[in-house]
Amino acid sequence: MSSESPYDAIVVGSGISGGWAAKELTERGLRVLMLERGRPLEHGSGYVGEHRAPWQFPFRGKGDRKLIDAHYGVSKSTASVEEGNLQFWARDEDIPYQSSSEQPFRWVRTDVFGGRSLVWGRQVYRWSDLDFEANAQDGHGVDWPIRYGDIAPWYDHVEDFIGVSGRAEGLPQLPDGRFLPPMDFNCVEAAAKQRIEAAFPERRMTIGRVAVLTREHRGRAPCHYCLLCQRGCSTASYFSTQGSTLPAAQQTGRLEVRTRAIVEKLAYDAKTRRVTGVHVIDADSNERHFFGAKLVFLCASTLGSTQILLNSRSEHAPNGLANSSGVLGHHLMDHTFGTGAVAVMPGFESTGYKGHRPNGTYIPRFRNVDEPHGEFTRGYGYQGMAIRFGWGAALSQPGFGAEWKQTLTSPGPWLMLLAGFGECLPNPVNRARLSETHRDRWGIPQLDIHMQWSDNERAMCKDMQAEAIAMLKAAGGVNIIPLGGTPGPGGDAIHEMGTARMGRNPRTSVLNGFNQAHDVANLFVTDGSAMTSSACQNPSITYMALTARACEYAVKELESGALA
Repeated sequence: MSSESPYDAIVVGSGISGGWAAKELTERGLRVLMLERGRPLEHGSGYVGEHRAPWQFPFRGKGDRKLIDAHYGVSKSTASVEEGNLQFWARDEDIPYQSSSEQPFRWVRTDVFGGRSLVWGRQVYRWSDLDFEANAQDGHGVDWPIRYGDIAPWYDHVEDFIGVSGRAEGLPQLPDGRFLPPMDFNCVEAAAKQRIEAAFPERRMTIGRVAVLTREHRGRAPCHYCLLCQRGCSTASYFSTQGSTLPAAQQTGRLEVRTRAIVEKLAYDAKTRRVTGVHVIDADSNERHFFGAKLVFLCASTLGSTQILLNSRSEHAPNGLANSSGVLGHHLMDHTFGTGAVAVMPGFESTGYKGHRPNGTYIPRFRNVDEPHGEFTRGYGYQGMAIRFGWGAALSQPGFGAEWKQTLTSPGPWLMLLAGFGECLPNPVNRARLSETHRDRWGIPQLDIHMQWSDNERAMCKDMQAEAIAMLKAAGGVNIIPLGGTPGPGGDAIHEMGTARMGRNPRTSVLNGFNQAHDVANLFVTDGSAMTSSACQNPSITYMALTARACEYAVKELESGALA
């Protein structure tokens, strides 16, 4: 095993939170090593499918179905997987894990530098004190050690850097941020907004708040509306590690990046109660390395970081590192996903639109905001959009001959979708643990993941479907088709979180209010595993804000000598 000279900090993971950790730590003067298990991917040149037309692909952009079914069975559950970006995604056999067939969990993973920052949906919504106080108010889970006031300046910090397009609405349950100009509704969405808000005065439809630029921002170009975001963006018009935080970190001259670096475990000194570094396996040569550092930031994704901590067990930490509480791996959460409704929207046949807006509409949470709902606690929000089918709508219609061909010359109907994202309560039975029998090809124990939905989530989904139908009716929709109604498999929303939660009490949580491990002062975990509840908003901007906040705290602690 080779041993490398110590760094000031090691960041494990190069996705949304890892990129932010590298940026913040290097800008604060630290020499940082970033470790990424995936392949290297250069900004721009690595986006090989970015602007290719369907006829330029062997399978016309649809992909080799046999190949995808055989090797990308988990990842194909997301609509982001396609022939133009298949090189981003991890093959099932390279990232094995276990879950039951009765209650499957889909752990969607990429296998390149930048991680899921390259393929995320870019929706960014602040959490409010309704979310940070929820556990304390209703008794589910433990109390968050922070409130909105603690993180609000860091939301500002993040938004100022990444650029967020959106519209201020003045809603207490969805705090406004620092926005670039909002994108526009199309004609059907504008009409639906008026009709829904007239029928339901307590509800609001707004344009999505999205990390996509609507004007030049910090040297990055505005979006050119090609709607191929999932293939990478060479103009850096949406936030990704490659397009935003990585260049900032590299500019300092204090960042080193190693890809194909499989982090096996962390090294721990029981005398000092500090981590001393990271044990790494080179994915190509299988050579083992040890890298030392004064600080370690785990940003390997919720389940990735949890797997590393659980595998860092020793005689001093038999249940995993930073796990004296015993809660590491428990309280896995994801948003319920796939419930809502879609409707035909008549009356707009003479109108259409041009361009491809990389965004949709958003209806913020309205349940259990001012008045309690008797059937469930917490709440949900809707993402949606109105679109008009083109000639392709006729592909699913039976017929042939001149009359059928004539239908190809006219646009299809307008449709409107409302798709709900519901909050998941923290539940100790939902967990990830190390398998006793199965290991990956490097000998690292696989994760065994179990997640089940509670009666609360099931009741919420029932209401979510009913209210989507009611709002589409109010908007003038016809031929309404309900979607879902019961939660789909865990992991489908790709918002997994909660397995190394923050808390006030070291006996019931893994991390304190600065994402610092209670048991190991120089260890910080700032990805989704740190979350104490799930709210119903997309969580990525909260990961970014928590990471930036933790970095400032860690550097101050290091400089004061508190982490020596």
